[in-house]
Amino acid sequence: MTKPIAIVLLSGGLDSTTCLAIAKDEGFTPIALSFRYGQRHTNELECAAAIANAAGVEHLIADIDLAAFGGSALVDASIDVPKHESVDELSADSVPVTYVPARNTIFLSFATAVAETRGAHDVFIGVNAVDYSGYPDCRPEFIEAFETMANLATREGVEGRRLRIRTPLLDLTKAQIIQRGLELGVDYGVTMSCYDPAVDGGACGHCDACLLRARGFADAAVDDPTRYTAAHSNDE
Repeated sequence: MTKPIAIVLLSGGLDSTTCLAIAKDEGFTPIALSFRYGQRHTNELECAAAIANAAGVEHLIADIDLAAFGGSALVDASIDVPKHESVDELSADSVPVTYVPARNTIFLSFATAVAETRGAHDVFIGVNAVDYSGYPDCRPEFIEAFETMANLATREGVEGRRLRIRTPLLDLTKAQIIQRGLELGVDYGVTMSCYDPAVDGGACGHCDACLLRARGFADAAVDDPTRYTAAHSNDE
């Protein structure tokens, strides 16, 4: 029996890699979709390619230029990526400068198009409403609204073949995500979470993504396989 196709947004980070493993475990044939969108942390695309290859899944990379609009430390080199000494300094009460305007809306729109052309009715995205950095496009309200919109805007949707936006990590802590991934055999050593990796490819250890990742491994009581830059190691 042919397995149904699912589109999985794959950044090369911890969450999206776990999503890919979950999609495979649930019986889908995943197509991984990544984006070269002008991000300063392009190392993640190398990780995404390695992850997709190891999983034996098709991997698409779409080129879009969100840097043309700016407005985020992830796509504008003139804006510094915030660094902190502790995860306790992070706040979800305000939208941080690492938020890329409309990024998940754009990514899901591309995924919807791929789904329609490939006959897929499931799109997996690793958004999380528990251990996250205050991004508005990681909230369940956004996902529900996008799914409604997608089914109004596509031929598949209006003909009754509904698209589902799958968010298996939405209500999990980072530690729970890691534990689930390890159960499924995910190698987190090949993933990249850092927003501002060094020239040597090592993680900075102080950006929001690094701190949340490190706390997740600590809470899960699992060794963190992240390779940090030499400069971070010297800070310890």
